[in-house]
Amino acid sequence: MGGIVMENMYHCYASAAFGMEGLVAKELKSNGLQDVRADNGFVLFSSTADNLYLSNMKLHFSDRLYIILASGECKSFEDLFQLVFSVPWPDFFSGNEFIDVSCKCTKSQLMSQRDCQSITKKAIIEKVRKSTGRKIFPESGAHLYIQVSIRNNLARVLLNTSGDALSRRGYRTWNGEAPLRETLAAALVELSGWRPGQPLHDPCCGTGTILIEAALIAAKIAPGINRHFAMEEYCCFRHLDFPALRFSLKSAEDLSSISGISGSDLDSSALDLARKHVSQARLNTNMISLDLQPLQELTLETENGVFICNPPYGERLSDQEKCRRLYHDLFLLKKRHPTWKLCAITSDPAFERSFGKKADKKRRLYNGRLECVYYIYN
Repeated sequence: MGGIVMENMYHCYASAAFGMEGLVAKELKSNGLQDVRADNGFVLFSSTADNLYLSNMKLHFSDRLYIILASGECKSFEDLFQLVFSVPWPDFFSGNEFIDVSCKCTKSQLMSQRDCQSITKKAIIEKVRKSTGRKIFPESGAHLYIQVSIRNNLARVLLNTSGDALSRRGYRTWNGEAPLRETLAAALVELSGWRPGQPLHDPCCGTGTILIEAALIAAKIAPGINRHFAMEEYCCFRHLDFPALRFSLKSAEDLSSISGISGSDLDSSALDLARKHVSQARLNTNMISLDLQPLQELTLETENGVFICNPPYGERLSDQEKCRRLYHDLFLLKKRHPTWKLCAITSDPAFERSFGKKADKKRRLYNGRLECVYYIYN
């Protein structure tokens, strides 16, 4: 069985979309986290409580951050009960919180999520009852988010410290028809090779997610600085000075570092939303240039920049021909800007053929559950 804390360090688990585990691991290491090890769909690491809270605000690519409360082989419901029961729940559960249990079961003997949820909740209450003598559990307080992950009979009991997914930065009010998760948008910026100060343009910018994520990176703004996290309500973290930790990140921001970031689109209503999202991300609307312009006519005077875009995928057959013409228009855009790099993500397997050239680099990524390829042309 895995433990919880070792010398004031928590054993932690960062969930990640497939294809982004390496980015999450690299970012954790760059932020000084220890024992970082990437696996399929997650990254393991060790952290103090304050660094875990800072990581919730700072990480650009991870989905959620968890504390591993217990881990072990579970082939029966009794195994699961005993594993959950082994956790010192009075350290995490005062008795008033609403116990919110979710389960994921993959390739295991225990595959009933509903039964696993029920047994987990029962084990938590039984442990607190036996340890404290408490008999009443009103569940009228804040949510205590517990996740049980069982894969190949290995179960992990996890405490969700993030709450909502870290992709929910809080600046988007509407996602459009083909929403790009903020975490994926940040990954597209990172994988493109773009660096702050270099020109960046999104010719299909929609509501501005890629541009905003690039601006946050440039200005060293923690992407989660303006949102709430579940761990702020947990009794085990009442000793943390959350406002001071937030202030320590805000003091490192440098808005003057945002330059050369721009976007264009054919949809004026999408551009209006993009401007709103820029403002809601605490950025000045003059920091990111947004223009109503078709990419077929787009010509930029600057050199050595990076185009990053999430063009329409043409999921419906009726849209595919139009989208594939657009992919070739991206080729012509690149041709008009020979010193620029062009990066595009799509689920359409005919992208390279429609574009007119094979990519210099390709990376498989997921937009939600949709398998995509990120094409990079130097």
